[in-house]
Amino acid sequence: MQPSTLFVGVDISKAELVICIAGQRPCSIANDAASIRAWLRTAPAHALIAMESTGRYHALLAQLAYQAGLQVYVLNARDVFFYARALGTRAKTDAVDAVVIARYLEQHHAHLHPWHPGSATQQQLQELLVRRAQVVAHRTALTQAFVGVQIDGAQLAGLNAAFQALLKSIDAQVQRLIDSDARMARGYRLLLTITGIGPQSGALLTTLFSRLEFANADALVGYSGLDPRPNDSGTRHGRRRLSKKGPALLRRQMWLAGFSASRSKLFAPWYQTLRAKGFASTEAIVIMGRKLLRVAFAVWKSDQAFDSQKLGPKSA
Repeated sequence: MQPSTLFVGVDISKAELVICIAGQRPCSIANDAASIRAWLRTAPAHALIAMESTGRYHALLAQLAYQAGLQVYVLNARDVFFYARALGTRAKTDAVDAVVIARYLEQHHAHLHPWHPGSATQQQLQELLVRRAQVVAHRTALTQAFVGVQIDGAQLAGLNAAFQALLKSIDAQVQRLIDSDARMARGYRLLLTITGIGPQSGALLTTLFSRLEFANADALVGYSGLDPRPNDSGTRHGRRRLSKKGPALLRRQMWLAGFSASRSKLFAPWYQTLRAKGFASTEAIVIMGRKLLRVAFAVWKSDQAFDSQKLGPKSA
């Protein structure tokens, strides 16, 4: 990199951006389009800008910085958290976080992938799928809140009906967006041929595969956070745990796909084999979800329907 390259770390909240250019004192601006555009006009073209993924609050800065021709990096918040720990930071403030992000970018930019926005259709799909998952979570929470409480059954039924109507409306909109793109529509139909992959998993994977190019299935598994993390030292082999570095929604959906597949005629024998080897039910379902993710990647890349004969002896 040229010596003049500027590494910029931005800590983001709903109302404010705290900006740190490596080696300089942090400053803050409002998290709105006018303030961001005004600040971007002062940023040199060779600046690299990094921010943590914060749901939707980072989206405006990332989009506007990309449109301004700057190289943008959206970081995994867990990576930055453990990096700050390793640095021995003694406090946590927005300014300190911005400094840590700028320093992380300066040291690791060569191994990071620049952020690129998806198409308008892909962005809408992603937003709808995230919102749908939130609606389902809220419905579950409300249902649990009334367990054991005497309440008018008609009122609760009306609440559930309203949730169902909203979810049905979201699903219809998701389907229209997928059908509007020929490649996504075909890929979606092929993904649905996989045992265990339903409409929700298919829509999520279609959005993911159409937006991001993965070098291989291992890269996809690593992105999802479903990869087991070794914990060995010398002759000791510790328990493997999932890295959980990717989108939680993707992991949840693949777990549900694995659960569905474990009840199917095709995959039930493999599930029982995993249980017989000593894996807990959750562990076995995670393994199956990870396998289905690899199968989905192969189906998407080959542009061919799922063929159970290619799974080998494990599925027999």
